[in-house]
Amino acid sequence: MEQNTRPKTVTKNKMQLKTIAKVGVLGAVAAILMLFEIPLFFAPSFYEIDLSEVVVMIGAFALGVIPGICIELVKVLLNLLLNGTMTAGVGELANFVIGCAYIIPAALFYRHRKSLKNAVIGMSVGTLSMTLVGALMNLYVLLPAYVALANFPMDAVIEMGNQVNPAINSFETLVLFATVPFNLLKGILTSVLVGLLYKRLSPILHK
Repeated sequence: MEQNTRPKTVTKNKMQLKTIAKVGVLGAVAAILMLFEIPLFFAPSFYEIDLSEVVVMIGAFALGVIPGICIELVKVLLNLLLNGTMTAGVGELANFVIGCAYIIPAALFYRHRKSLKNAVIGMSVGTLSMTLVGALMNLYVLLPAYVALANFPMDAVIEMGNQVNPAINSFETLVLFATVPFNLLKGILTSVLVGLLYKRLSPILHK
């Protein structure tokens, strides 16, 4: 009986080690991509988009939901080591939660039935989820923490937004006209790039 189960156990352990290694590599690549941020014309300068979620989403599609969450966590922790923090870790926590709000619904849809249709539906739901969670996190956690910990007046933050978009004249309109379109754009851009790259990269991740 032991002779029959032992090879299966060894194989399972090897697969787990390979998955851990892939999570580490993908998390590191995603953390590097976070260093390359693109400013947006419709939002204050502290709203900058990066392509790190492309790597996380590809990993979640290829490896599963839990590994995807782990890749997101590795990405955030490595970026914290590389860049430090201005919000005592609150911004990094928000980044993790918002990233998970995107990848979890998308990966769940895709893992249920692996098809292009389910991938598109999943990433669409993930984009909407990320937009909603991002708005709530900025409204109640991230922006208040940034103001408090960076000793930066909220009026100054709103003024920064007003300079690029006259419709931004309050805390709520900052979230509505800066945070919401930011996360929508990030989700759409990430989804398009994942759609273009996944089939090319997935054979490597499945080896």
